[in-house]
Amino acid sequence: MVKRKKMWAKSFLHKPAPQLVVEEWVSSQPEMKGKFILVDFWATWCAPCKRAIPDLNEFQTEFKDDLVVIGISDESREKILRQRNPKIEYYSAIDSQQRMKTVLEVKAIPHAILIDPDGIVVWEGYPLLAGNELTSEVISKHITNYKKRKD
Repeated sequence: MVKRKKMWAKSFLHKPAPQLVVEEWVSSQPEMKGKFILVDFWATWCAPCKRAIPDLNEFQTEFKDDLVVIGISDESREKILRQRNPKIEYYSAIDSQQRMKTVLEVKAIPHAILIDPDGIVVWEGYPLLAGNELTSEVISKHITNYKKRKD
């Protein structure tokens, strides 16, 4: 019997991702064309969200040619900029109306989705979930498989 992964959101796996809606970029706006996009829904008050930041920083650095990491919060620019420990080294945005988060029916954060360059969700969930963590190996496998299919 396959144990189902615990989800705190509606599954969009292998389906087109909902539209990425950003009200305001806290960082510069990334060039996303032709890249994988990792969207992380988070908040400054969320301890597990802050625990995930170093991993997200690492993913942005390790896969800089193929991946764009975007943290989306519904908090104010000032609150996000005060979040310095750990420091966010990837793209950061605000959507106070939680448009994409609402479509995904996110009930708990952090919640992340990995979208391939064709706009399809290839990974989703709580990035720190034991047994289903979002790791460099997971991201690398999706990038490699995608490139093989496109060759």
